[in-house]
Amino acid sequence: MTELGPIAWPPTPIRTARLVLRESETRDRAAFVELLASPEVHTYLGGARPREELEREMPGAPERWPGSFVVDLDGTMIGQILLRRATGHRRQAAAGKADLGYLFLPRAWGFGYAAEACAAALDWFDGALPGEPVVLTTQSANVASMRLAAKLGFTEVERFQAWGAEQWLGLRSPVTPWQTTLHRGQILH
Repeated sequence: MTELGPIAWPPTPIRTARLVLRESETRDRAAFVELLASPEVHTYLGGARPREELEREMPGAPERWPGSFVVDLDGTMIGQILLRRATGHRRQAAAGKADLGYLFLPRAWGFGYAAEACAAALDWFDGALPGEPVVLTTQSANVASMRLAAKLGFTEVERFQAWGAEQWLGLRSPVTPWQTTLHRGQILH
């Protein structure tokens, strides 16, 4: 049993047309430090952490827990997808639901990698835990994240103030097992 429920972890790596979603490895450590220390990545997330602190504290194989996927492009980490239970969420509408988060290195922005990786992670989630809703929270000022949320099928539940800015909470309705099977092309009529 994991934080996400009764699923086996880690899953088999998830392959898309261009990417692989997989568990983190020792070779990803430098990319994690870069990701977490990037002021651009953390513009809407409260600011980056100091690189020296990350270098000192980061374990050899970072972020190895259920729901954390490394996004790999041609053997190199370009981002991270997070699916975790929103147990301590400040909004009641999100509490207990799976929460989608993502971070990508600035050099990977603008190529559709986030949409491709998030869609693959959500497809995996729908197969692993069919019928479960997923939430996503972002600053409403983060235009790119708002576009991605809409593209992934999230609809607005509410807006609220937190961390000195307006936040947007979206919900992606549960996909039924029948819809999941149909979506994967396993039923052909």
